[in-house]
Amino acid sequence: MKTKLLALLLAVMVFLIPAASYADVIEGESIVTLGENLTEQQKQQLLQEMKAPKDAQIITVSNAEEHKYLDGVVPNAQIGTKAISSSMITYTKKGSGLVVQAHNINWVTDAMYTNALITAGVKDANIYITAPFKVSGTAALTGLMKAYETTAKKEIPEEVKKVANEEMVQTAKLGDQIGNDKAVQLVAKVKEEIAKEQPKTTEDLRSLIKKIADQLGITLTDEQLDNLVALFDKMKNLNIDWNQVSNQLNKAKEHVSAFLGSEEGQGFLEKLKGVFASFIDFIKSLFK
Repeated sequence: MKTKLLALLLAVMVFLIPAASYADVIEGESIVTLGENLTEQQKQQLLQEMKAPKDAQIITVSNAEEHKYLDGVVPNAQIGTKAISSSMITYTKKGSGLVVQAHNINWVTDAMYTNALITAGVKDANIYITAPFKVSGTAALTGLMKAYETTAKKEIPEEVKKVANEEMVQTAKLGDQIGNDKAVQLVAKVKEEIAKEQPKTTEDLRSLIKKIADQLGITLTDEQLDNLVALFDKMKNLNIDWNQVSNQLNKAKEHVSAFLGSEEGQGFLEKLKGVFASFIDFIKSLFK
């Protein structure tokens, strides 16, 4: 029950992020991505861990594909020379949101994957990300986007893939400096406000990010601010339906209000208060 409720809170993030829907997929369909350099034993181990259905489609991801989207974003040494990260996407009913769970991933968090996947246009799915041993997790997004393209039978624009990877890595780097919860909050809140205010210029965007950081009690260095401005400037110029963002946010508020108002939700929030205080306070701030 605790895992289910935690997944519910995580799924809220799906409504805070700009979405671009490229094609319909089949509810209940599963697709698995396996790193090309896994041994046969590791492949079987991960398929069992992911509880992959026998009829699930399986595709492989190469290290060259990982480098294509991560070169220049993270050091080559961090990408490595072997494709190891693996994942499974199971599509759920329309409007259910994304629920992400990762195992053996020690840098990119579940919420960071969620944000980046929605930027890439992936939605309404249960996603499991894993590796046979501890890895940073930066390469997993490449496989997830490839899996979505395979099942949706339509390509995600290259610039969207690149921005999604940049977002994931920048959020993780910022999380190292200011804390993961604050980094995720900041990225989500900036997207929310872009949807509302639709800043026209780079300076408008800079002012917006500074204002939101101040509201969240986050002090950004000039370098951190410059990096965020560059990222959101790219994102702002993509073909994203920002009106859809506002609609999704309204749905999220209804979803969270119902949960927070229930006896079960109140009890769960009390249990999590000490560990996830900043995230919960951010969700509550949406209703002020």
